[in-house]
Amino acid sequence: MKAFKIFSILIVLTLILFSCESSTYEEIAGENANPTYSQSVRPIIQSNCLSCHSATAGQNPTLETYAQVRDAAENGSMICRIDDQSCGSVMPQSGRMPQPTINTIKKWAANGYPN
Repeated sequence: MKAFKIFSILIVLTLILFSCESSTYEEIAGENANPTYSQSVRPIIQSNCLSCHSATAGQNPTLETYAQVRDAAENGSMICRIDDQSCGSVMPQSGRMPQPTINTIKKWAANGYPN
């Protein structure tokens, strides 16, 4: 009987262990099918870009407003820098953003930059 209890506990622990997986927020949340600047893109820019690309930080382009972010995306420089190493150093400097985050920005651009 004691062996059965130990065996049962081991089975339960094994099932728990194998049912766990590590996922990032971006992987769990998935990509937004219809991202807008205010709902999806602005939070990404605020958390990944403004430490360098604000008026006070001084790195060009400044990415503080919808118009500034849209212009950087329209001319291709921003999307190329976050998604394609052929454009120079990958942005942000702290490391490449997760692909679902990049895809959100690309989808926003493909949808015509909705505010």
